[in-house]
Amino acid sequence: MALPACAAPALGPPLQPERGAPARTTCPRRHSRGEAELAVSRLGLVAASVLEGPPRGVSRGFNSRPLPDEPLKASSSLAGAPRAPLFALLPRGRRRRMHDLRRRWDLGSLCRALLTRGLAALGHSLKHVLGAVFSKIFGPMASVGNMDEKSNKLLLALVMLFLFAVIVLQYVCPGTECQLLRLQAFSSPVPDPYRSEDESSARFVPRYNFSRGDLLRKVDFDIKGDDLIVFLHIQKTGGTTFGRHLVRNIQLEQPCECRVGQKKCTCHRPGKRETWLFSRFSTGWSCGLHADWTELTSCVPAVVDGKRDAKLRPSRNFHYITILRDPVSRYLSEWRHVQRGATWKASLHVCDGRPPTSEELPSCYTGDDWSGCPLKEFMDCPYNLANNRQVRMLSDLTLVGCYNLTVMPEKQRNKVLLESAKSNLKHMAFFGLTEFQRKTQYLFEKTFNMNFISPFTQYNTTRASSVEINEEIQKRIEGLNFLDVELYSYAKDLFLQRYQFMRQKEHQEARRKRQEQRKFLKGKFLQTHFQSQSQGQSQNQSQNPHQNLTQNLIHNLTQSSSQNLSQNLSQNLSHKENRESQKQKSGPEQSDSTASNGTKDYIGSVEKWR
Repeated sequence: MALPACAAPALGPPLQPERGAPARTTCPRRHSRGEAELAVSRLGLVAASVLEGPPRGVSRGFNSRPLPDEPLKASSSLAGAPRAPLFALLPRGRRRRMHDLRRRWDLGSLCRALLTRGLAALGHSLKHVLGAVFSKIFGPMASVGNMDEKSNKLLLALVMLFLFAVIVLQYVCPGTECQLLRLQAFSSPVPDPYRSEDESSARFVPRYNFSRGDLLRKVDFDIKGDDLIVFLHIQKTGGTTFGRHLVRNIQLEQPCECRVGQKKCTCHRPGKRETWLFSRFSTGWSCGLHADWTELTSCVPAVVDGKRDAKLRPSRNFHYITILRDPVSRYLSEWRHVQRGATWKASLHVCDGRPPTSEELPSCYTGDDWSGCPLKEFMDCPYNLANNRQVRMLSDLTLVGCYNLTVMPEKQRNKVLLESAKSNLKHMAFFGLTEFQRKTQYLFEKTFNMNFISPFTQYNTTRASSVEINEEIQKRIEGLNFLDVELYSYAKDLFLQRYQFMRQKEHQEARRKRQEQRKFLKGKFLQTHFQSQSQGQSQNQSQNPHQNLTQNLIHNLTQSSSQNLSQNLSQNLSHKENRESQKQKSGPEQSDSTASNGTKDYIGSVEKWR
């Protein structure tokens, strides 16, 4: 191997080149000065490293070929001169790779040192900052003394945990909607699912006094038996929606079969070809279009059991249900329905076995329908059945001579109709209110023990709500429906009282179940505790026989003393009884019973003391 001319003055006489290796007579301009300085300054260090072996982290294969003996002899022959740097004798490629390896190793150690020192400085500064912040916030507490090392570590751990939770929350829910939901969750409590649908307070002041029997409505409805639910559908009260819930939204063993394109559904009892529901969507208008209370009570039994003999008819329970609505909203909704062409001409209005005559019930229009009717004309008709419709359909019309207005004075007729409607409504199995859909669902489920699949929806925007009327028109509508206004006030009070009563009863039952569960768990715990104690005592007795003898002696002595005391007491009481029987012959049985009770009590007290 030929030595460059630039390194000859430092190394002495030149070495002989290897066979087959080209001689290099010049040095590159870029590396001549650096190699000469490296050869002079690091002569001993490089020689020692080459003699020991490759640097740390480099395998033996990197420089496994041994160096020739000639360079070593040449370097050793130099007396008094610095030894030749053997690192300079390596090829340029190997020298470059070794230099890069050392430089990388130095950079890695430097980065690790910087990282550890930076983290330590960051933790120290964070500690001081948190200490300053907490000293500002908790001044009186910090004035007592500085926080020790454990409290600082705990505080740092809590802060880091909080930061980690915030990062995780932002990763799971980064949007602004989730932030609003989190703020609402921290600011407002969980709303009641049965909160009043009109956004008013759930509590109210009752106006009427009802008995417990009026408030507790729980019907033992046997769908597999002969009981029947009869739905009285009043116009424009939301009865269509509720009727669909009855046939499509109830969890049943045998659900109603509803076909596409057909309004009526088949609601048979389990295992029978007989219906359990009498409504528009199950049996149709079998008793006439929108039949009232008077028609249904006389028509339903005949329709259901008309083909059977009276002796063979089962004893059925007819459970009547209905839906009511605010009178003003219902009146405006019916007017809008009449404007669209509704007439309800198919209604029979049968009372006392016959329909009303044209003189008893004249018509308000002359054409086929009353479409396009203005509100003023609708209110001016004195024969309009929309006036006080809910009272008329819930009362017993036979009490006032049906539709014959000449039977009694108007004031007395109105009073009888209102009282009859209130009585029938109170004794119904169930009634709901259109303005309280969720409460209506809750009371129906609690009354009949039947659950709906999906919850009811409260629609606050209807056709009636879109009608804008002034205060004068509203007062006139209330005047035309004064009986309905009073009935609705009565029904709303009864409805909300029933709801509150059922909720309180539900809470009481839940509390009672929790108490029973606690008692059961407590008894089970005591039983296991006593069993463990008895096992421990048996083990102790087997280990300590002398102590067992003393305990048995004490137990026998206490038992004998208690028996002696009870015997003496019974003897004294018997002497006293004899004396009393001699003085008073009457009432021996009473004295015997009192004496026996006294002995039992005393024996019980002695047993407790023992």
